[in-house]
Amino acid sequence: MHCTRKITDDIHYVGGSDRRLERFENLFPIERGVSYNSYLILDEKTCLLDTVDSSITRLYLENVKHVLGNRKLDYLVVHHMEPDHCANIEEILIRHPETTVVGNDKTFAFIRQFYPDLDLEGRTLAVKEGDVLKLGKHELHFFMAPMVHWPEVMVSYDPCDKVLFSADAFGSFGALNGNLFADEVDFDRDWLDDARRYYTNIVGKYGAQVQMALKKLTGVDIRLICSLHGPVWRKDIDYLMDKYQHWSTYEPETKGVMIVYGSMYGDNQNAAECLASYLSQEGIRDIRVYDASKTTPSFLVSEAFRLSNIVLVTPTYNMTVYPAIEAFVDDFLRMGLKNRTLSLIENGSWAPAANRLLREKLKEPAFRFTPKDVTIRSNLDEAKLTELASLAKDIRESL
Repeated sequence: MHCTRKITDDIHYVGGSDRRLERFENLFPIERGVSYNSYLILDEKTCLLDTVDSSITRLYLENVKHVLGNRKLDYLVVHHMEPDHCANIEEILIRHPETTVVGNDKTFAFIRQFYPDLDLEGRTLAVKEGDVLKLGKHELHFFMAPMVHWPEVMVSYDPCDKVLFSADAFGSFGALNGNLFADEVDFDRDWLDDARRYYTNIVGKYGAQVQMALKKLTGVDIRLICSLHGPVWRKDIDYLMDKYQHWSTYEPETKGVMIVYGSMYGDNQNAAECLASYLSQEGIRDIRVYDASKTTPSFLVSEAFRLSNIVLVTPTYNMTVYPAIEAFVDDFLRMGLKNRTLSLIENGSWAPAANRLLREKLKEPAFRFTPKDVTIRSNLDEAKLTELASLAKDIRESL
């Protein structure tokens, strides 16, 4: 049974949600599932924008059939060739042999890789930066957005309804719960954490490329944003753009502190909790404490993009950094994070080395450090509590 919704008079949502998938890209936990978005424009010419993941093929094909009715499908625009969006290209073309596939040169190279037996002879239209596809009163103006987050990615803009079809940009984890539009819910409450985690985990490494794409759109009158994941934006576009400006320049959204600890027997957890208490007494209100062995790096990286200060509390483990802490550090480095103030607390019963190793890995000027690291020998004592209280003051000063 179909499940579609109108976005404007001529633009229809024909995607759907998957609530069974546990990990996006088999890496990132998605307890709220994920949506796979596709859009269909009905004009003098009909145009389908992207397909969906194979997990919702049946629903998707029913949606397209319902909206299209008895009309032929003139165009299929492929903004992005990742399998969660291109998995139904062949299914669409089997059902609609009249359809022309629209993409760029890299798009078609990827189509040949994913679909080596698909014959597209005479059925393709290659576009480049600035090209326009005319559908009637609607037109699609194409902008190349390489490495946001694959090399073939492009976005398109329809000046008629002032809508940006943004590929993976401005997307979010999370299944749609009947509310297609971001303004139909409390976005900060219901979507912001998933939107941030989606960006930081999927696109975060490519901040420079996101900046290039945003600059191309400077001056474009955008009233709607239709991403390939998550809700459609039709209000407060500047709010969303501001988030992307922070994330893509690696500037923190909020002045606050995340304390990430690794603790085998509870001593480092105790240190983390004591520091959090001292920070609160210093007047800092946005404090988050995480056990790196329990919270996956996917969530930790998202918080690291949000907050200005990171405290790493780690044992020296086999003469190196505790593996769960090292995994978190490696992940945020892989995503290109910078412009954060770091504080280091190590614990070593006989040969503490973690602080030195972390300083070697986390170089200035990408990262700043509070003046003094803390070294604990097995367990906290009064002298170390005094050092933690002093560290809390240094962190407050850094804010």
